[in-house]
Amino acid sequence: MDLLKFERRDIILAVGIFLMVLGITQYVPFHYSALIGVLLYFGIKMYVEKRRQSITNAVGGGICMECGSRIIDKKCPKCAYTQG
Repeated sequence: MDLLKFERRDIILAVGIFLMVLGITQYVPFHYSALIGVLLYFGIKMYVEKRRQSITNAVGGGICMECGSRIIDKKCPKCAYTQG
C-alpha cells in the first residue's frame, strides 16, 4: 500500500505534528493530544495520496508544453490540429 510508504518529506510532517502535539498538551492530556497527532498524520497522508491519484488520473499521458491541455493518444488535441 502506497499510503504508508515513508518519504523524506514525511519527516517534516512528523516533526510539525509532534510540535503541535507538544503545544496542545498544556490544554488537553497527553494521550488525547497524541491521538490527535496520529489521526492528523494519517489524515494528511490519506489526503495527499488521494490528491496525487486524482492528479495522475486527470493528467493521463501528460500535459502539452505549448498550451497546457491534456495529451490524448500521444498528441495534443489543440496543437495537433493547428499545426497539421
